[in-house]
Amino acid sequence: MTTAQFYCQYCTASLLGKKYVLKDDSPYCVTCYDRVFSNYCEECKKPIESDSKDLCYKDRHWHEGCFKCTKCNHSLVEKPFAAKDERLLCTECYSNECSSKCFHCKRTIMPGSRKMEFKGNYWHETCFVCENCRQPIGTKPLISKESGNFCVPCFEKEFAHYCNFCKKVITSGGITFCDQLWHKECFLCSGCRKDLCEEQFMSRDDYPFCVDCYNHLYANKCVACSKPISGLTGAKFICFQDSQWHSECFNCGKCSVSLVGKGFLTQNKEIFCQKCGSGMDSDI
Repeated sequence: MTTAQFYCQYCTASLLGKKYVLKDDSPYCVTCYDRVFSNYCEECKKPIESDSKDLCYKDRHWHEGCFKCTKCNHSLVEKPFAAKDERLLCTECYSNECSSKCFHCKRTIMPGSRKMEFKGNYWHETCFVCENCRQPIGTKPLISKESGNFCVPCFEKEFAHYCNFCKKVITSGGITFCDQLWHKECFLCSGCRKDLCEEQFMSRDDYPFCVDCYNHLYANKCVACSKPISGLTGAKFICFQDSQWHSECFNCGKCSVSLVGKGFLTQNKEIFCQKCGSGMDSDI
C-alpha cells in the first residue's frame, strides 16, 4: 500500500498522521472502526471502543469497568465467577444464592467443591461420615437409620441380627423360630436339610424338622397301623397307658367297630368292644 493509497476503508478519509485500526488487513480510522465494528456492553449498552478493553463471555461483551457481580457489584476482572439466569455472580454470591447447603453443618457447599448426595440431601464430603466411627463414607456402601448413616461394618456391629445357623448378618427378611433368627435359605430341616421356608415343620429340642423326618425320628407310632401319629392339621389321637392310636384306628380288634368315646377292654395290647371282649380276662 502506497502513501497515496493510505486511507480509511470505510469513509475514504486519509489516514496520514492519524491513528487507525487494522481489520482483516484493511485500515480504518478510529471513528469508523468504533461505529462499524465495536461490540456493545451488556451492562451500559454503550459501544466498547477501540481504546477500551473488551471482556467477552459466551458471545456477550462488557467494558472492563462494567464487568461486575450483579448482586454485590464487585469487579469480576481476573476473578472466578458463575452465571445464573444470564446474570454474572461472584463465587460468594453464587454460593449464597444458588449452591446447596450441607445437610450436616448447614453451610454452603461452594461451587467446584465435591459434594455427596443421598436421599435428596447434600453433604460436604468431609461431613458425610459414619455416625458411629466418624470416618468418611464417600462412595462406599452405607445403611441409613433414623439416627444417621452408618458404614456397613459399624451397622453390623451395632444393629444387625445374625443368622442362628450361618452366623452371618441378616440384612433383610429372615425367619424367627424359638426366639432365634435365620436367613430364609438357612432355615432347613435338621435331618434331611430340606428347605422349610414355606413348609410345615415340627420342633425337637429347639431344632426344626420337616414332618417326614420328625415322624420318622420322634413321632409316636399308632399301635394299630404302625404309622406316625402327628398333631398337624388338628389330627386327633387316643392315648391309653403307654400306647397311642390314630382316632380312626381306635377300633375293636375283632369286629372293627370304632371305640372312640366308648368303653373298651384290653388284652395283650389289643382292644375290644365290651361285647367282643366278654368272657375274656380284662385288664380293667
